Amino acid sequence: MKNKINFISTKLSNLNPQNNTHQSNLKRQYCTHQLEKAKEKQSTSSSAVSAYIEAVRELACELLDLLAEGLWVPDRSVFSRLIRDVDSDSIIRLNHYPPMPMLCQDKDSSPCNQNKVGFGEHSDPQILTILRSNDVGGLQISLNDGAWVPVTPDPATFCVNVGDLLQAMTNGRFVSVRHKALTNSSKSRLSMAYFAAPPPDARITVPPEMISPNKPALYKPFTWGEFKKAAFALRLGDSRLGLFRMECDEQVA
Repeated sequence: MKNKINFISTKLSNLNPQNNTHQSNLKRQYCTHQLEKAKEKQSTSSSAVSAYIEAVRELACELLDLLAEGLWVPDRSVFSRLIRDVDSDSIIRLNHYPPMPMLCQDKDSSPCNQNKVGFGEHSDPQILTILRSNDVGGLQISLNDGAWVPVTPDPATFCVNVGDLLQAMTNGRFVSVRHKALTNSSKSRLSMAYFAAPPPDARITVPPEMISPNKPALYKPFTWGEFKKAAFALRLGDSRLGLFRMECDEQVA
């Protein structure tokens, strides 16, 4: 090993200074070329993501307009304008759930971890979630009786989740769905979620048309910033809306 190092050292020391300069220039040109290629690729990727965000935002707004119309709210854009606001706190998140191999040592071992929790039980705190995934299953939703039901994966479709804010703004007519994500034992699961949210200082209230003596307001008015702060102070699976629920003597008709 010593001879090898000495040989290389000798060769490097014998290089012509002009050759060193030429090699440095070549290396600099190569690095510049690679950097330009990386910037171009990043720019293309950024443009694709921006276009996707714009498309799913429009989809979320269209769905919210239809919901408002179905609830007989005169102001059709009462929900969607919160997302269209330039200060909207909406985000997009890419999730990767790597495969989790089974831990069973033999066929008689029980239980096998054919599926392990990749993201625990929770509801989304925002208004609406537009989710798209690959063809690997893992998403499950909780029904009213507590049973968990798997959602069949389909890369060509979107899964729409009602969030906590929409539950509050519709006075409980639409309920935020509790869900979780499981990992697969042999395949990676990929998903992309757009969380439609209002500006931090947006006041979350129920449209007056949805309040009556028979159906008083269930939640106190609050801002998205206040709700988000409360949500982050709790555990993932805790109920957040309960902190803002009206007491019986506070309910407004």
